[in-house]
Amino acid sequence: MSMSNKAVNRGKNKQASSTSRILTVPVLAIAGCLATLLPNTAIAASYNNDYSVCAGRLLKVGVTAEAASVGCAAALRPRDLAACVVKIDKETQIAATDALSSCGRARRPEELATCVVGVSLSTKEEANPAVLDYCGRSLLPVRFGQCVVGLRSQIDFPAAQALDTCISADDSVIGASSSSTPPIIPAGSSPGFESTPFPTQPSVPTQPSVPTQPVIPTQPIVPTQPGTMN
Repeated sequence: MSMSNKAVNRGKNKQASSTSRILTVPVLAIAGCLATLLPNTAIAASYNNDYSVCAGRLLKVGVTAEAASVGCAAALRPRDLAACVVKIDKETQIAATDALSSCGRARRPEELATCVVGVSLSTKEEANPAVLDYCGRSLLPVRFGQCVVGLRSQIDFPAAQALDTCISADDSVIGASSSSTPPIIPAGSSPGFESTPFPTQPSVPTQPSVPTQPVIPTQPIVPTQPGTMN
């Protein structure tokens, strides 16, 4: 190969290497930017999770930062907790700080809020703290609220009496439902009949055994000789 051809090839190789370097630098720069942005994006997305929503809504209705952080962190469903507190605060005379404790203990915070709001409207704000306590005690808060509102719509008696009557009935219904368990049917028995044992006959005592007389052996018979006269 001539010297001129070698020079041409070297020039081409240098040009190719420089071109590859030019293309590689932007790619590495973009990759670096993406690596920097992705963690920030993940963190930013976490700002809109349930705990963030819960804390933000509680702060807006006057709950302190400490109480909001403890309540939201301990809640199984933080959004439901916040919804309970906000609904009670806006639709009754009960303060959000007072509602937070009851909403945090409730198994279904939204049902508790429905009970508190409905009963408070029915009692015309006569017993707000009592309403919060009674709805929190009931295991069926919606049913309890319907009981109070329904009775007071037809019967004219004090709100405290309606609360006591319905909470007593609530406890009775829950107790009856928990105690009415189906009977256990043993395997192999018919499901339509009760498997009760049959009565057994009383045992009759046996008569004492009477000793028998001893058997006396008989004398053997001696054959007579033929032709012999007795």
